[in-house]
Amino acid sequence: MTTIKETWKTLGYIDEPVPEGIDLKAEIRKLCQEKNAIILAHYYTEGVIQDIADFIGDSLALARKAAKTDADIIVMCGVHFMGETNKILCPEKKVLIPDLNATCSLAESCPAKEFAEFVHSHPDHTVISYVNTSAATKAVTDVVVTSGNAKQIVESFPKDEKIIFGPDRNLGAYINSITGRNMLLWDGACHVHERFSVEKLVALKQQYPEAKVLVHPECRGPIVKLADVVGSTAALLKYAVTADTKTFLVVTESGILHEMQKQCPDKQFIPVPPDDSTCGCNECNFMKLVTLKKVYNTLRYEWPTVEVPADIAKAAVRPINHMLQLSEQLGL
Repeated sequence: MTTIKETWKTLGYIDEPVPEGIDLKAEIRKLCQEKNAIILAHYYTEGVIQDIADFIGDSLALARKAAKTDADIIVMCGVHFMGETNKILCPEKKVLIPDLNATCSLAESCPAKEFAEFVHSHPDHTVISYVNTSAATKAVTDVVVTSGNAKQIVESFPKDEKIIFGPDRNLGAYINSITGRNMLLWDGACHVHERFSVEKLVALKQQYPEAKVLVHPECRGPIVKLADVVGSTAALLKYAVTADTKTFLVVTESGILHEMQKQCPDKQFIPVPPDDSTCGCNECNFMKLVTLKKVYNTLRYEWPTVEVPADIAKAAVRPINHMLQLSEQLGL
C-alpha cells in the first residue's frame, strides 16, 4: 500500500487537506514566526503569494536576501533553480520550495551534461551563465549573471575576451548588440518571453500611442526593437514608479503587474499578449504552481526541501559569489 508520504513524493508537493475555514494567510505568518522562517517570492508568482511574502524581488535581489538572512528556514516561492541558489548560499539553512514541479523552461533548455561538453570544447572561453540555470550548469561556469547585471558584468571583461554566454540566446544577443561583443551563445530560451507577439504589440502601440513599452531582454529581437525601456523585472518596475508616463505596455511575465499596480495605483499597465492567446496574459505556468495551500503545507511539514550535492554546491557557489562581488564593485 502506498503511504501518504510516498504519494507526496510522487506529486512533488504536499497535498494534505487544510482545515475548512482556516485563514491561510494568518496561519502562514504564524508558522513563520514559530519556526523563524522567511518567505521569499519572485515577481512572477501570484499576487496573493507576493502579498504574504517577507520579501519580493527579481533573481539578483532574492539571492542577496538569501545570502544575508538570519532565518532558520527559507521558503522560496518561485522556481527550482532559485531554491538551489538559496541552498548553495545558505548550506546550513533548510530551504523549502512549495512544489518541486516548479521548474524553469530556460534552465531546462540547458542540460548540465550537454553544456559541460560545450564548455569543454571551447577551453579558451570564459563562461558566463544566466542565473536561470541548474546548480550543475552553474558548476561549470566562471560567473553567473542576472538580467539586471549582465551588461555591466560582461563589460567588466576585456573587449577581446572570448566568452560563452548561456543559456538565453535572446538575452545574449541583446547584450552583444549593446556592448559590441561577439559572445558565443547557447541556444536556449524562456517559454514565456519567446511567445510575445510582435503584431499584437504593434496593435497596442497604435491603440495607446502615449504608452511606454517596457520589455524584458529575454524577449526576441523584434520585440526588443519596439521597446522604450529594456530591463530586468526590477528595472522595469523602478522605471514605472519614477516615470511621468501614465500608461505602459508590459512585455514580461504578467505577475509583475501586481506589484506595478500596487506601487502605482494611478497608472495603467497593459499586458502584451502572446502569439497563441486572445487574452492579455502571458504567464509562467511553473511560477503559478505555487499556491497558498502549498506554502502552508510546506511550512507545516517542512517539505519539500531543496538539496544540492556537496561537490556541485562547492563548484557552483564560486560563480554565484563572483556575481555578488562584481555587482557590489560595480555599484549594482
